[in-house]
Amino acid sequence: MISLLGRIAVLRSYPAPEPCVMQIEGQDIKLSFKRNGRCKRMIMRVAKDGSGLMMTLPKRTTQAEALRFAHASKTWVLKNISNRMSALAFEGGVAVPFRGEFHSIICPGGKRGLVQLDQLAKTIIVPGDPAHINRRLTDWFKQQAAKDLTLASEYYANAMNVEYSALTVRDQSSRWGSCSAARALSYSWRLVLAPRYVLDYVAAHEVAHIREMNHGPRFWRLVLTHCKHAKDARTWLKHEARDLHRYGVKVS
Repeated sequence: MISLLGRIAVLRSYPAPEPCVMQIEGQDIKLSFKRNGRCKRMIMRVAKDGSGLMMTLPKRTTQAEALRFAHASKTWVLKNISNRMSALAFEGGVAVPFRGEFHSIICPGGKRGLVQLDQLAKTIIVPGDPAHINRRLTDWFKQQAAKDLTLASEYYANAMNVEYSALTVRDQSSRWGSCSAARALSYSWRLVLAPRYVLDYVAAHEVAHIREMNHGPRFWRLVLTHCKHAKDARTWLKHEARDLHRYGVKVS
């Protein structure tokens, strides 16, 4: 039986290949790789920002084998890369999701004023210079996300009898939320684009980590006890969440 140190040594002897670029039907596609010793087959997915492919490889799979696999799957690659790369900037006439419902962006021009939400007409009105629409609307989404996530986090902190030390909202690309050992919560503002029950679940998930810094049975019991729609939200995140990265041009 191989010890933990032995397994680590085996993985180190088969480092992940360096990123590379391949061509499929004249299109340059970036490939990034990571190694997983427990993986029995190659797994390929589109990067969240649509910039290329991420491939998870078994411990002995070579870069050449991974490239052959990607080329053999070119129909899937081109279809999914195209879907991910069709980014939509925040500008007049574009429909964007907000709390799970699509709203049209209206840019009337004129003097700068407050961003206004018309829930009945399903529009978001962004006055001012059209050149600044992307940043202004991103800032507005961040404000709305901070408000929603603060309310949800406070609710679950009270329900679970815990306290968090800080709450921040950023444009995270690798995860929807996190909880540090210092009980600081961090979330992606893009959660405010998703249905309310999805944002609510992510808040429940991260607040539960204040008590259980793991994903063991006690952690999931805590989440499911307090968040009845957790399973539906996890299903939505698995199948729909990547599309949330399509919207807007990323700003710092």
